[in-house]
Amino acid sequence: MRSREMWGGVATAVTVALSTALCTPAFADAAADGANSPQSVTLESITVTARRREEQVQDVPLAIAVVNAATLENTGTFNVGKLQQLQPSIQFYSSNPRNSATTIRGLGAPFGLTNDGIEQGVGIYIDQVYYARSATATFDFLDVDQIEVLRGPQGTLYGKNTTAGAINVTSRKPSFTPEARAEVTYGNLGLVQGKASVSGPLVDDKLAFRIGTSYTNRDGTIYNVTTGKHINEQDNLGFKGQLLWRATDDLNITFSADYTHSDPLGFGTLYVREGSTQRPLARQYAALAAASGNYAPPSRDPFDRLTDVDAELSAEQRFGGGSVLVEWDVGPGRLTSVSAYRKWDWGPKNDRDFIGLPITTVSENPSEQRQWSQELRYAASGDKIDYVVGVYGFYQTVDTAGVQVQGPYASRWLLSGANANNPAILDGLRADNEIGLKNTSAAAFGQLTWHVTDDLRVQPGLRFNYDKKEGKYIARVTNSTNTPLTAAQLGVLAPQNYTPEFDDTNVSGDFTVGYDLADNILAYGTYARTFKSGGINLSGLPLDANNQPITAVETVKPESVSHYELGLKTQWLGNKLTANVAAFWTQIDDYQATVTNSQANVIRGYLANAQQVRVRGVELDLSTTPVAGLTLYANGAYNDHEYTSFPDAPCPPELAGGTAASVANPPSAPGTPGGFSPPSCDISGQWLPGISKISASYGVQYELPLPALGSNGSAFFAFDGLYRSKFSSNPSRSIYTDIDGYSLANLRAGVNVGQGWQIYGWVRNAFNEEYFDYLSTQSGSTGLVIGQPGDPRTYGLTVRASF
Repeated sequence: MRSREMWGGVATAVTVALSTALCTPAFADAAADGANSPQSVTLESITVTARRREEQVQDVPLAIAVVNAATLENTGTFNVGKLQQLQPSIQFYSSNPRNSATTIRGLGAPFGLTNDGIEQGVGIYIDQVYYARSATATFDFLDVDQIEVLRGPQGTLYGKNTTAGAINVTSRKPSFTPEARAEVTYGNLGLVQGKASVSGPLVDDKLAFRIGTSYTNRDGTIYNVTTGKHINEQDNLGFKGQLLWRATDDLNITFSADYTHSDPLGFGTLYVREGSTQRPLARQYAALAAASGNYAPPSRDPFDRLTDVDAELSAEQRFGGGSVLVEWDVGPGRLTSVSAYRKWDWGPKNDRDFIGLPITTVSENPSEQRQWSQELRYAASGDKIDYVVGVYGFYQTVDTAGVQVQGPYASRWLLSGANANNPAILDGLRADNEIGLKNTSAAAFGQLTWHVTDDLRVQPGLRFNYDKKEGKYIARVTNSTNTPLTAAQLGVLAPQNYTPEFDDTNVSGDFTVGYDLADNILAYGTYARTFKSGGINLSGLPLDANNQPITAVETVKPESVSHYELGLKTQWLGNKLTANVAAFWTQIDDYQATVTNSQANVIRGYLANAQQVRVRGVELDLSTTPVAGLTLYANGAYNDHEYTSFPDAPCPPELAGGTAASVANPPSAPGTPGGFSPPSCDISGQWLPGISKISASYGVQYELPLPALGSNGSAFFAFDGLYRSKFSSNPSRSIYTDIDGYSLANLRAGVNVGQGWQIYGWVRNAFNEEYFDYLSTQSGSTGLVIGQPGDPRTYGLTVRASF
């Protein structure tokens, strides 16, 4: 009989052991309960087992960074969105949970656009189940044991194709040894956070259970003077239960179910600045505000954290599902089956004019998503050959019933000429949207490792993929008088009715060579050719001269990805120093982005394909334990990124809003009031949005043993830092929406007491750095720039115990 310990990491083995390159420091637990441990960088404790033997992550020649439960808990990393604090190659952006995006090396999702008809390039997997909705990144972790961040394409090992990378979350498993954990945190901004789990046997050696829960509540960081309430709160309550049935010595079956309810008051933005566009001066923000009763924002300093949005806000989510994981040791390997069902209900209410005037009074797109998935996979190892083969099926439905209503100030802000002085034209104009998606995906995949010699390994992988998407978009528009719509009304909200479809098959693959140059020195090289699924536009289409949707652009072609990577993984000084470096080059043809259609002479943005983008860079990870009790680490990334070819991109705000340019009237200089605007702009050679050229995380921890506090007693101090250089916050880089670089410092100090207690105080953003998570512009080319500032200084106390 095979050792169960040898297979202990099989849930991550297929996705880790054959998909590893750079391993950033994983701060391992020094004690089994994980509560008393100082941070260390003992990489020997991080093992992968796909080849039926335990092996160090440093020995496997592909891309991964591992973060364990102790590091997540100690650094306050309680959801995927906060992983960017620890991993510089991850960036996360969110104006609300539905409109969220996680990128790795700057790739993964179009920036600033939510469209149900496309898929994410970064896959989020929890206990081997693919989570299709990007809102997953906003939910609290539930009883997590370890997270692996895989950089670069991963389609030959994952059921769902992931062309930019994957975030693989593994929960703590049911235990046949009774155990319990509990944690309580209190902090400023009214923070209350609690976590607890309990596990143990129900039937000796046959049946074990695990139940975990997490609760987070914190006041919002922006004060709304209109309602007298703070917005952008945190409010999550989640539960997870697992049942492990050891049916035979060779067969384990794990049943899992979870449910999370999130209901914060949010999400809104605030005034940041104004900039000039090509719109006539009387149609820009300052003049429009003056004509609207001398309107003024509550503050022109965004770090006063004041807003006056007047529409009702809500961001309620209900998220849950269940899965059955079957692991059967049969023949020379293991057969794994993962069957899962997920649901996500989204109930938003937004203020889409971003200010305290009734321009757009209602903006709601409640959505219901359901997904079913099945993966069947076999992994085996031998003296010369290791392999993984699998098949995967996925089906998803998304149904959205949206509504948008214009208010009494809509005419003033959205129309021109005499129409701008007639509130009745747009007041009460209403669009009811019916949006639907059926998404089917199937794949067969495999990867093989051939041990040519003791030092040389060759690893090819192959994937066959099929995708089909069927959708509908129906917009019914009515006015307050129930009369035929006028031209002015049609220019703001126009009826649309179209049913896009897309289907495609493709074959992708990768090839890796790894060579041990010496003990503890591994060199590797990888080439991958893969595809991100095509899609359909489900956010409305640009209109032709007759106000009809241009159905020729209702589908989006797949992205074609060519990826190259070279890496070196080393350990020195008796494994006290780890130094890893990787260089990567990724080129994407038919990049899915926000574009405009210059042929039809429209300026409405929609989703289509840019010709080509490219990212390339270097990642360096260092960690060391020079003396007992002292740990230091530094992870850095340099990323050179650009649109290599994008001639028909949307113009930035300073070139938008004017009269259509022509041969007789060429485009005006940026920010020329009353100027002439091109229908599109060539931004080839410009930055991609959301990517810092330089990013880094770094830190130090020192622990001093204190026997007076018990057998594992100690005191500790830790510092963790983050730096990101300037990046663009607009699909087409603008002089108004670059976000300046910033650095954050987080501190914590505390004591470990006895066998299972830890108490520590913490400060995050210790120096109260003022920075933005993202910036955006008000629709209509008014020149208003709005944004969401990052968290201010927060502090609190955490008490943790394990039994």
